[in-house]
Amino acid sequence: MAASLHGRAQENIYKFDIGASLGMSGYLGDANTSSLLKHPGFVGEGSFRYIANARWAIRATLGMLTLSGNTEDMTNVNPGGAHYSFSSTVYDLGGRVEFNFLPYGIGETYKKLSRISPYLTVGAGACLSSSGGETAVAPTLVMGAGVKFKLKPRLNLMAEFTMTKAFGDKVDGPYLNDLTGIKTNFFKNTDWYSRLTVGFSYEFGERCTTCHYVD
Repeated sequence: MAASLHGRAQENIYKFDIGASLGMSGYLGDANTSSLLKHPGFVGEGSFRYIANARWAIRATLGMLTLSGNTEDMTNVNPGGAHYSFSSTVYDLGGRVEFNFLPYGIGETYKKLSRISPYLTVGAGACLSSSGGETAVAPTLVMGAGVKFKLKPRLNLMAEFTMTKAFGDKVDGPYLNDLTGIKTNFFKNTDWYSRLTVGFSYEFGERCTTCHYVD
């Protein structure tokens, strides 16, 4: 009986987790077309996750990040040789689906659970950007990958990289649209931002479990 109780205590019996992460943001757009490492910014993010099973999860995120860029760093030449720079604050709200490559968890050895697993994530949402005294809202599409490590049955450590496509051309402010004179539209624009983060999450919400005991 003691062994049975100990085994159950190690099972994946929680269906939610809440987490936080910090890291570096990057920007690609009218004021930077080459490298996400130019003018890195700060990102902070909170998340709430529904753990469907050891492979799949649904996650809601709310983040704040800073972005900046400067056309003086670019090899492309704008009309008239003009240079532009910006800095903006972006608030990002989204929902994602996560897929773990390995069955993630502790215990339940018959399921061959792994304490570490790489994963993929994809989702959609919206962002609110503020730059130059102006604000703009745009729908977003996010794609990324990461790795999870279970420190304890309820505590997880994660590292993640995501790229977000903003379907709007004002994440970098209202004054950098069409710098080269080439028009963009809702589906074809230049604003992307990235997030490279490290964070943790804590699981809660015990599942209803039934012990099937065979004498």
